Amino acid sequence: MTPQELTLLFMTVSIGAVGQYFLKAGALKIAAVSASSLISRIWGILTIPELLAGMVCYGLGAVGLVILLSRVKLSVVGPSIALSYVFSVLIGYFLFREAIPVSRLVGLALIVSGVILVVWKN
Repeated sequence: MTPQELTLLFMTVSIGAVGQYFLKAGALKIAAVSASSLISRIWGILTIPELLAGMVCYGLGAVGLVILLSRVKLSVVGPSIALSYVFSVLIGYFLFREAIPVSRLVGLALIVSGVILVVWKN
């Protein structure tokens, strides 16, 4: 991958991770949505600002992914997107105070190692 492609990959993964943050933050507010009908409840959920921001981030991430796929092989991009798992765990730890067990750290290290092997040029 070229430096520009790596930058696009990092941006795409980062935007997706920010989207996950907003979706989690919005999901924590769903209990506050009170509505009598299913339609009202769905509308109440869809109008939570954090959920909307999360959906927008996911949309932007999808656009970045399409652009990336137009330039880089799927066999490289697909596994590389797994870096979003690493960012998700870090967001969970730092922003939502979620614990990270040792087994999860080992899994994240394996993901990072795998991505490095996938993008490494011979």
